[in-house]
Amino acid sequence: MQVAIVGAGPAGLYLGLALARRGHRVQIVDRDRGQTDPGWSSRAGVMQFHHPHFFRQPVLDALAAETPKVWNALRRAGAVPVGAPERPQVPAGFRCRRVTFERVLRAAAEQHPGVTLRVGHAERVELSRGRAAGVSVDAASVPAELVIDASGRSGRFTRGLRRPAESTDCGIAYVSRQYRLHRGAPDGPTNAPPGLIAWQRGYFALAFPHERRTLSVLIARPSSDQRLAGLRIPEAFDAAVTAIPALAAWTDPAHAEPISPVLPGGRLHNTYRGQPGPDGRITDGLIFLGDAVLTTNPIGGLGVATSLLQARALLGYLDELGGDLTGCALAFDAWCERAIKPWFTDYVYRDSQIVRRWAGADVDLHRRLPSDLIVAAAHADPTLAPAVAPYMLMQAPPASLDTVERRAREIYASGWRPPVPPGPDVDELAELVTRTAGARPEPSLVP
Repeated sequence: MQVAIVGAGPAGLYLGLALARRGHRVQIVDRDRGQTDPGWSSRAGVMQFHHPHFFRQPVLDALAAETPKVWNALRRAGAVPVGAPERPQVPAGFRCRRVTFERVLRAAAEQHPGVTLRVGHAERVELSRGRAAGVSVDAASVPAELVIDASGRSGRFTRGLRRPAESTDCGIAYVSRQYRLHRGAPDGPTNAPPGLIAWQRGYFALAFPHERRTLSVLIARPSSDQRLAGLRIPEAFDAAVTAIPALAAWTDPAHAEPISPVLPGGRLHNTYRGQPGPDGRITDGLIFLGDAVLTTNPIGGLGVATSLLQARALLGYLDELGGDLTGCALAFDAWCERAIKPWFTDYVYRDSQIVRRWAGADVDLHRRLPSDLIVAAAHADPTLAPAVAPYMLMQAPPASLDTVERRAREIYASGWRPPVPPGPDVDELAELVTRTAGARPEPSLVP
């Protein structure tokens, strides 16, 4: 079968490799020419490309199932596998920059027989008698029996062939910066597989160790709090990370040096969109994948994991149903409703409650606890861990937390709250940022 995949991100590259292994002829279309600079290159339309990533356990599973050589190459590139808390023998994922992950995955695709990477702008899906017949790329035709839209959250070329997405603003914005530790410098503190997660009063502070002594630090804030917009100014960002002890331990100039600008991230939405078009029907031969189906608050690190979960499910239906592409799309859509949309629902509620608490509200004991509070409660009562751990590893859906929600509610009703690490609260941080940023004009929100 001839397959055209639009989007050379993780979902498109992974699916293309797996389909080529099955004997299909695959063309992957993307505007980017690849990463000529292995340390610092851009990805058009991928705002989160240089922001920190942690690759969760489903990514390891997906690589092992279809592309084990990619995982071996990632290890050679410095990727660091990390065990689950309390169960270090169970893999929770691996630490690596996305620029490195995509470079290794793309190199594998470029070298694989049956895969062709084509640089160009995908303009529209070509239709013949109501079914997809290829893709128009820079006015040239790329024929295909199956078209995969893996163009990501900002893809537009199939907009008229889909229903509007279910979408909510995350209410969260963030800034991050990459660093490199000096030779012999100690690592900073960690408290979770991704690295360090510090729940400050009114914002988050995070540190993500990556491969080969690189790391990212990130400060997430309510997008409505414009007092912290000045964090995009390097002097203000430096002052903020110095004032937050957990981040200062990683970024002290005696230990590390910046290797990137300050990178803003905003306009974040949780979105979900199924396979049917505006009329409720499937376009035969056209299937949507990855961020074209689901996006969530990037801080949760679900994006690549849910994309590769989707790719594996779609491969199973293509293996089973063969040329019945409408049947594949319908089965895949039903699977996404069961296995992928619950993560959208989880994050919509979770993010709304985080923003509410950032604004000064206490835990709402009159409503179901959001997943982040249930997870945090396991620190107060380790008996919650058998339910929390599979959720955190994405081996169990969000609904699996229902079994311990009542016990978590009792913990919060007793007055327990997650401990707050040392550092300024949001008002003190805002004062520091305002004082440091001064009257300098703010950089653009999107890098």
